[in-house]
Amino acid sequence: MSSNMYAFVLSSLAGISTLIGFFFIYIKKGRDNIISKALGFASGVMITISITDLIPNSFLLIIKNYNRTHTLFLVLIGFFIGIIISSIINQKVEKKSKNDSKLYKLGIITMLVIMLHNIPEGIATYVTTTQNIKLGITLAVAIAFHNIPEGISISIPIYYSTNSKLKSFIYTLISGLSEPLGALISYLFLSKYINDTILGIIYSIIAGMMINIGINELYKESFNYNKKNTVIFFIIGIVLMLLITFVKTS
Repeated sequence: MSSNMYAFVLSSLAGISTLIGFFFIYIKKGRDNIISKALGFASGVMITISITDLIPNSFLLIIKNYNRTHTLFLVLIGFFIGIIISSIINQKVEKKSKNDSKLYKLGIITMLVIMLHNIPEGIATYVTTTQNIKLGITLAVAIAFHNIPEGISISIPIYYSTNSKLKSFIYTLISGLSEPLGALISYLFLSKYINDTILGIIYSIIAGMMINIGINELYKESFNYNKKNTVIFFIIGIVLMLLITFVKTS
């Protein structure tokens, strides 16, 4: 099997792992409790990924070509662009469900943001694997682990706002497929042209989007259902992602 094929397989497996999060809709312990736990957990996950993964990687990539001051400026510019983009998405997403429309909108916004997050991950997995298969496998495993809670953050809001397992499955699957899509984009267009600065800015933009959604959407909405669950599972999400980050870097 060629390195290109390995890269596609690994990025696809990492992306499809998002679907594991879908099966959490079968946990039946009270609607409000499940929603508050899932959203609080997802908030902690998204914020921690941004702080411990996306922002540091953004800085490390950009600083290869710029000094510290210019690098920090570009990271901050990208970060605030991400906040603005996620705010616009929030305003533009239409309420398509009569009941729990805010919850439905939250699921859609989360799906879009995670898709944007997964595409550069797919690019990174593809590029890394074509250069070093063993390193690519390590990266894909780490991505797969943190894709699971991302799947939860999509499937739970969609399911409880629509009462449709099919919609929950499809939206979670779409998010996961954005990972191999990133690999395909890299193969077709970007592998020869993308540089560290562009990828770094993309990471900082996504970090801004994820932190904004994590705080202003997921955490706030979770708090409306159950304050205690929100705080507890927010912390659990943070701790889990810190552990995954530690394993990834060790």
